[in-house]
Amino acid sequence: MDLLDRLVDKGTRGASADRADALAVLATADDELLDVVAAAGRVRRRWFGRRVKLNYLVNLKSGLCPEDCTYCSQRLGSETGILKYTWLSPEEAAAAAAAGTAGGAKRVCLVASGRGPTDRDVERVASTVAAIKAQSPGVEVCACLGLLSGGQAERLREAGVHAYNHNLNTSEEVYSDICSTHGFADRVDTVRRAHDAGLSACSGLIAGMGESDDDLADVAFALRGLGVDSVPVNFLIPFEGTPQEGRWDLTPQRCLRILAMVRFVCPDVEVRLAGGREIHLRTLQPLALHIANSIFLGDYLTSEGQSGRADLDMIADAGFEVEGTGAATLPGRRDEDTSEAAGRADLVALRLRGAGTEAPPNA
Repeated sequence: MDLLDRLVDKGTRGASADRADALAVLATADDELLDVVAAAGRVRRRWFGRRVKLNYLVNLKSGLCPEDCTYCSQRLGSETGILKYTWLSPEEAAAAAAAGTAGGAKRVCLVASGRGPTDRDVERVASTVAAIKAQSPGVEVCACLGLLSGGQAERLREAGVHAYNHNLNTSEEVYSDICSTHGFADRVDTVRRAHDAGLSACSGLIAGMGESDDDLADVAFALRGLGVDSVPVNFLIPFEGTPQEGRWDLTPQRCLRILAMVRFVCPDVEVRLAGGREIHLRTLQPLALHIANSIFLGDYLTSEGQSGRADLDMIADAGFEVEGTGAATLPGRRDEDTSEAAGRADLVALRLRGAGTEAPPNA
């Protein structure tokens, strides 16, 4: 059985590619690219049909971050000239979210810059979630607030947050090359906190920062090992004024191979086409929909995406359909896993309340 037949066989059974095969996908030649996309497409369709889930970002707090992540326009000492502001009010955030849901977004992602939230910040987000759900009761809400401390994931879940995003970004081996103010283990800890609290864990990567094929495989398998439900695949936007300025290592073909590798490692997981897709995939974006089953609609945190109308036209023209709010994104067995985790979190909370114990304060 050759490489692609083997990967399709495994993927359609929900089994992950092994490391050697994942690396082989990244090493395929351009002449083989359409075959790789077609094979990844068979796995994608097995679990997600021709549905595309739409996600919409709301930037609750911009800039003012004490972390020094080299890829980020909001980093400590950034000279990118981005708009900086403190927390949006719940009403402002709900109005912004309404633009996404009007365009068909099934999930609203609430993002705030910073190392991590205080408990007061968590309460701000809880009020924002209430305002959003008052106007769109069926919308999923994902929070992305940085590193979590004890009890915060549970409070977010109680407030109606469905998922928590915290990307691993790259491999443990080279993580210190892109950030010195926190480590890879800190990010893993937050993903685990979210998962253990019953939140759907969302964590992904950024390609194009000088990483090797081994690094890409390492982060993909780390995400698989953490049992995340959603993997956003970002392609570096080399913002002027950051240490990654001027780095243009990616080609459209390379991006498609990376997406395919992630699909084969995480066959039954939501793979999301995320930041940088427009500038790196360019005219090959529709091909990426045969691999990824989810995209961000419209703009990103501090950079513009293509218009929401263009996104919707691309989906329709490529023969896909927008996933409705009533459809389950993940295969049933993964939803059951998330429900079991939520049940465990509820049991822990009841035991803590029964013992008169409060969650530890924010560090």
